[in-house]
Parts: sequence; C-alpha cells; structure tokens
Amino acid sequence: MKLKIKFVFLFLVLAFAIQVRAQDNSLFNIIPLPAEVIMKQGVFEIDNNTYICINVKDQYSNAIFLNEYLKKISGFELKIWVGSIPISDKIIFLNTDENAGVLNEGYTFSVNEKEIRITSINSSGVFYGLQTLFQLIQGNTNNKIPCLEIKDYPRFKWRGMHLDVCRHFFPKEFVKKYIDYIAMYKMNTFHWHLTDDQGWRIEIKKYPKLTEIGAWRKGTLIGSYREYPHKYDTITYGGFYTQEDIKEIVEYAAMRNVTIVPEIEMPGHSLAALASYPELSCTGGPFDVAREWGTYEDVYCPKEEIFKFLEDVLTEVMELFPGKYIHIGGDEVPKDIWKKCKNCQELIKREGLKDENGLQSYFIKRIEKFINSKGKTLIGWDEILEGGLAPNATVMSWRGTEGGIDAAKQNHDVVMTPGGYCYFDHYQGDPRFEPLAIGGYTTVEKVYSYEPIPSELNTEEQNHILGAQGNVWTEYIDSPQKVEYMVFPRICALSEVLWTPSELKNYPNFKSRLLEHFKLLSRLNINYSKAIFDIKTKVSPNETNDGVLYKLTPSSDYGEIYYTLDGSEPSLNSSKYTLPIEIKNTSLLKAAYFENGEKKGNTIQQQFYVDKSTGKKIKLLKEPHRSYNTGGAFTLVDGIKGRRPWYGKEWLGFLGEDMEAEIDLGSIQYISSVDVGMLNEEYSWIYLPKKIEIFTSSDGLEYTLRGVANEDEIQRWGEDILVHIEETKARFVKVKVQNFGKIPEGKPGAGNDAWLFVDEIFIK
Repeated sequence: MKLKIKFVFLFLVLAFAIQVRAQDNSLFNIIPLPAEVIMKQGVFEIDNNTYICINVKDQYSNAIFLNEYLKKISGFELKIWVGSIPISDKIIFLNTDENAGVLNEGYTFSVNEKEIRITSINSSGVFYGLQTLFQLIQGNTNNKIPCLEIKDYPRFKWRGMHLDVCRHFFPKEFVKKYIDYIAMYKMNTFHWHLTDDQGWRIEIKKYPKLTEIGAWRKGTLIGSYREYPHKYDTITYGGFYTQEDIKEIVEYAAMRNVTIVPEIEMPGHSLAALASYPELSCTGGPFDVAREWGTYEDVYCPKEEIFKFLEDVLTEVMELFPGKYIHIGGDEVPKDIWKKCKNCQELIKREGLKDENGLQSYFIKRIEKFINSKGKTLIGWDEILEGGLAPNATVMSWRGTEGGIDAAKQNHDVVMTPGGYCYFDHYQGDPRFEPLAIGGYTTVEKVYSYEPIPSELNTEEQNHILGAQGNVWTEYIDSPQKVEYMVFPRICALSEVLWTPSELKNYPNFKSRLLEHFKLLSRLNINYSKAIFDIKTKVSPNETNDGVLYKLTPSSDYGEIYYTLDGSEPSLNSSKYTLPIEIKNTSLLKAAYFENGEKKGNTIQQQFYVDKSTGKKIKLLKEPHRSYNTGGAFTLVDGIKGRRPWYGKEWLGFLGEDMEAEIDLGSIQYISSVDVGMLNEEYSWIYLPKKIEIFTSSDGLEYTLRGVANEDEIQRWGEDILVHIEETKARFVKVKVQNFGKIPEGKPGAGNDAWLFVDEIFIK
C-alpha cells in the first residue's frame, strides 16, 4: 500500500509540474524539489504589517535571518514577536515542536491567506523551511506566496560543497557568500581545502612561517598544465586567513546551519609546509612553494618531529572548528622519496610494515589516534585505504566509486564524490566555448543522474553512505566570478540528488524548474553558466555510407534551431532545423538555439572534413578502454577531427593496447595516403604511437602491407600523421597503430602503460 501511494503521488507531482510549466512556475521552480506538496487556493502577501512570531528564543536567529533577507529584497523589516501569537492579520510563524512529524532537518510549511507557518523539531529544519520561503518570494511578484502545504526532509545526512583556496586564494567575504550558496540549496557541509603544495592558507600561531613563507609563491603557471613547455609569471601570489577570520567564518556558517570541515593535507601535497620548515622532509630541502599544479615527490617524512608538528597544527585547527570531522587529505602521495629515505626504511622494518603503502597507513593511523583523542573523527580521500584503513576513519571516495564500496563493506562511513559526477572544475559545455578547465566533461544532466548509493552494497552497507558533495579545485579558477560560473547551476542539480526522495527525481521536470530558477540567479547577480542551453549533437552514417547525418537536439521544446553550412553566424533568417542534416561535402556548420526570437546559449560550430573514408563501414579488432569509447568505431570516420582542449567524447582511448581498424570503402577505389589523427599529451599519460602500418585488400580477406610510419617519422609529423603509400586500388583498408608501451622514467606516470588516443582516419 505504501508503494502504491508513493507511485500515485509521484504521478500527481509530475503531472502537476507539466501543468504548472504551461501556466505558473511559482511553486515548482523550488530547488531542491520538496518531498510532498499540496496546492491550495489563494495567496499570502508579505508587507510591513506582517509579524514574525517565534515560540522559543532559539528561533530568534532565524527571525533575524528572515528580516535581513526581506530588507535586502523588499526594503523593509518585520516586527519580531516572542511567545503567544500577536493580534495581527498577517503572521509568519517560526515554530519549534518536538511533535512536528518530521525527522531532523525536515520541516512542514503551511500557507493560508493569513499565516505562513514553518514548523520543525529544531532550528535547522526551520532554517531550511525559510530557504523554501525565500525561493517562493523570489519566484513571485509583490511578495505574494501561494497557499499550499509542504512536508519536506533530506535524503542524506552529508550534503556538501568543497572549495580549494590553495591553488587560488579567495577573500573572506567571498567565502561567506559561498556558504550562503551552500545554505540556499539546503546543503549542510562546507569542505574547506586549506593547505596544499601551492599555498598554506590558515594561520597557525605556533608555526608562523607557515603563513610568512608557505602562504606565498613566486609566480604561477600561465595557461594549461598540458601545454609544454610550461610558462610562469613572476608575480608573488598568495594570502591566508587569520584565526580571527576563521572564527568569524565559522560563526557565519553556524548561523546558516553549515558545518565546516577543514582539510589539512598530509602526508603529500605538503610542499608549502616544507618550504616553511624544510626539516620536516626526508631530504632537508630547500624548497619553494609550488608554482604549478600536479603532485610533488617531496612529502612529509614520518619521523617523530613531523608527528609533533602535525599534532600541534591540528590542535590549533580543532580549537577553531567545532565540527565532528577533520579532513587530512591522504591523496596522491608519491612514495619514491620514502623508498630512498633511510629513516623511512628503518621505520618500515621496525614496525614490521609490508612496504611504503603500509608506511602511509601507519602515518594515517597515528594521526587518527590523536584526532580521536580530541573527540574528533578523521576523514580522508580514498587513498587512505592503501595499506590498511585506520580503525575509525571515514572515507571520501573520489576515484570513482570503488573506494567508497570497499570502505562501506569494511563498515566505515563514506562520503561519495566521484570525479565523473561531482568535480565542478570539469567542463560543463563544449570546451571550445567554455573558459579553461582542468579537463573532463560533467554537464548539469550528468550531475543530476548521479546515484550516491552503489548497487553493489547490501542494505546494511548502504547505511554507511552518508551522502555526497561537489568539489571545486581551483587550478584554473582564479576569481570569485569563475567559481560561481563553475558551480552554478551544477550545485542545483546536486542539491536535488542529495535532498529530494530518489523516486521523485525527473530530469525534464528539474530542467523546467531550473530554467525558471535562472531568473532568481540573475536577480542575485550570480555568474552562472548557460551551457544548459547549448544544442546537443549526434553524428551517424547516412543510408548510403557516403556521408554523415548530423542530428541537433534543442535544450527545450519551447524554441527552435537555425543553422548555416557556410560558416556564417546563424539568425532567424537562416535555415530552420527540422531533420538531421546530411553532410556530403567538407563544410563548416554553425547552429544556435532561439526562444521567442532571442538567442540562448552558445553558437555551436562543427567543421566537417569529407573524404573517401567518411561515413564508411568500420570495425575495430580490439575494443577501446570503456572510459574512452563514447562513439565507438564510427568516431574514426565521422568527418570530425578531435579537438583541443580534448575530452573523451571525440577520441578512442587504448590503455597499453594497440589499435587495429578495418574500413570498407564500399567499392574498389584508388588510394594514395592515409592520415591518422593522434593525441600527444604526456602529462596526461597519452603518447604518440611507436608505429603505424597501412594494409589494403580487395576482398577483406587477404591484406597487403602498403605503408609504414616509424617512430622517427611519427615524431616529426606530431599529432596529424600522414602515411604515404604507393597508389593502389582497393576496397578495404586496415590501419594498425602500435601503442607506445610503458611510460619512461622521469615522465608523469613512469612505469605505467601509456594511453593511445586516436581520432579521425582520412583516406585519399
């Protein structure tokens, strides 16, 4: 019966949402979507004759918060009444009731023409009810709130956002604004990344050099880390938060029911600390605060001096942050320096550790014991699983879901934050039109599709999944405006993943509310991305295999797409898109989405190169790696060259494997050359091949070797490798591309298999 009721409610919610989309979005632009809603007739209008009534003084901070909001958007404040309900025609009642009928952080929200009543068992629930009220106010004119009933509660305990202030530093006032954004979407955790190789950002009174030296670097990488050779500016860059700043921000967050989790990185990502106190290293230095991104060989040396140092640091940190958790990083720890360090090797032998992974586990376990002694809980990235997990540690799973699954099966609590769904430093639209990002491709829709509870876990193990969070690493995010751009609107999608019951999630409905919600973001002067308006594209073979079909899908059903094929900017006078566009000749297509005569989002453009292989039948004799196989074999003959900045959609990736493809030209034709598109990016472990071989055949059975490009030739050609062959007649062409093999010493990823990234194959 319960499941049947839920199904009926889901149907009614979605059906009503469709009706509201056509008429009035005053309710359903609320994000995250409330758990239960009943609409009624009439409205409540807030004016300066309205009272705020609270039944207990612990709601006074919420009343002040409501008044601050109303003053900002309406220019007036309301009288606050404590105790019995005042004689007034209009009341906003903030009510604490242990019998409210909702769980912790949940609330009920009732509106009739004379009263708004927000009730919860505690102050935090009332606060989240106020967030719903604020969105309703912003979604209506003249402060008119529709009469309704809401019962609402969160799905997960941990609903978080992260901010890295080490790669780029952000002022105190923006950190407060960031906390406002977290609270706005009923999130409750701010993970504050305070120390790293590129800067130490928190004052530690016992070790003043951490901010005198470690907070400042002598320049910063210019452009992408993937562009080689690296270039740097010479501008001293940095900053830090005093302990008074920290106290102010912690108090500010507490007023908004946000708990701050500070992160003090160890044992890796510690170069800023080692530059300040080189004696904490294995070698003694000297060191400089890092100017570029990535990882560094020098890390904390696990000797008694380092544990004394870290215990002193953590003591001051724990005094500043009253929350339960202390994040110690634990990720991306290069261990080569430990292998060479006499002290480390003696410690491994003395403690009976298996290897350097065991040494990392020893390090983390010692730190955890100290943190536990202070009544706190250690949390770290999933690398803390290596060598054995500390007894009481909570794991933050970022390298996919495997670490979280492993930890939950060991009965440890987990926060899920896999890079493919929760890293907001990734591109959220076509990289050609987006500001520089670290890589990846994580759209609003992909964030919304995330399910934090892995299917591999049983019911008991699922209870260890506390929730999830979005991560904002700032290598390429150097201003508050760009933080906003990278966060919004993906934070909206994640908030609904974490708050709304999973059975109510529906992306088309969410997208409809989000498009209305953009009006609120504009009023708040938030610099949000409009990539959601971008046109989606799909390329496929045409019926005769002598070209391709290009399908364009608009961002919504309320507008139209116009396009050109001559490289000109599309307008309302251009060709209107109705069916997939057939491409049989080299051309530059541009398309744009219009609503009510106004262009929305970016103009997309796609250069097509058409030759003998374009659109032809193709098969791969070896499958690419599952992470880089979006378009399948057809990716190699779709007429589209892989682009930079690259992302996986346009490339086929082979990890340690060769590529071998057979192309059927459909008839006997003259062939004189084959051009193979490759990617060369050693910092991403992607290498040019050792060799390329071209074979031809008339029947697809017997092949003859026609041309070879050896390693020297490939290096000369670079990423666009042309293999000349003696002109011949053939129907079938086989292309063999030999993987580079193992990555050599001194290179990123040394000793691992190299990636081979292949794109378009052109036959002339």
